[in-house]
Amino acid sequence: MSDSHLPMNASKERGTWSTSGYAALLAMLALVVLVAAMVVYIAQAQPTAGAVLGFLAVVIPCGLATVFLAAGFYMVQPNQAASLTLFGSYQGTDRTTGLRWTWPWLSKTKVSVRANNIVSEKLKVNDLRGNPIEIATNVVWRVADTAQALYDVDDYKAFVDVQVEAAVRSIGARYPYDDGPYNDGETVEITLRGSHEDVNRELRAELIDRLRVAGITVDECGLTHLAYAPEIAGAMLRRQQAEAVIGARRKLVEGAVSMVEMALQQLSEKQVVELDDERRAAMVSNLMVVLCGERETQPVVNAGSLYQ
Repeated sequence: MSDSHLPMNASKERGTWSTSGYAALLAMLALVVLVAAMVVYIAQAQPTAGAVLGFLAVVIPCGLATVFLAAGFYMVQPNQAASLTLFGSYQGTDRTTGLRWTWPWLSKTKVSVRANNIVSEKLKVNDLRGNPIEIATNVVWRVADTAQALYDVDDYKAFVDVQVEAAVRSIGARYPYDDGPYNDGETVEITLRGSHEDVNRELRAELIDRLRVAGITVDECGLTHLAYAPEIAGAMLRRQQAEAVIGARRKLVEGAVSMVEMALQQLSEKQVVELDDERRAAMVSNLMVVLCGERETQPVVNAGSLYQ
């Protein structure tokens, strides 16, 4: 999903005014000390009515100012942000860490921008060939735009869970589990089992595209579980074993034919022995048995002539 495909009313994070809370804390403490000193003074002295009115004229504003300052404090921890709103209207996000102070009438909503890790449940999906497989993934994500995360989706964490499952199902159905039956001369396709880097790269791109609407980015992801579903696992294992045996036999036959051809060619070139077609066929047969047999061959010594 490109930026042009985002909703027209999509939120976008921006900065906002705030200041260090330590200066406001010092001012509030100074007001508290002033009020306490005046209370002690007025309690020990015998003030006149005018002095009492003057005392109240100073203490009441100082008390209100103290309450005003105290209501504006908030803290931002490392890798955390505070979203500020005024009567439901987004004013901006403060990412400066430490003790902060802003206008008390602004509401503060904290949101973590730390990396989060989620391991999806094992999902049963039909791959490109229709075979049922079990697949799960690990995703490392974080909030990139706090305004989108807080105000463009109802619950961004639940949104991540749902979109991770949808992306895993999409990727699982897009490719076959493995290469399938041996096909000589065909280009090897991308598979879930054999192309981990390509699959993980595409899964990350899919998740980033799906989660962009919530202001979330994906740092890393990868499949953590990949297997045939239990109902076909036994049959697929036998098929894989058969494919391995066929591949090994094919390589063995190719090598044996090459060796027999080389042996006959050198015997002919060096004129070691002259063979007619029948004896040549017999020698080829014997060599193929020796080279392709699974058991060790037992030599038989011919004490007579070659044609006996």
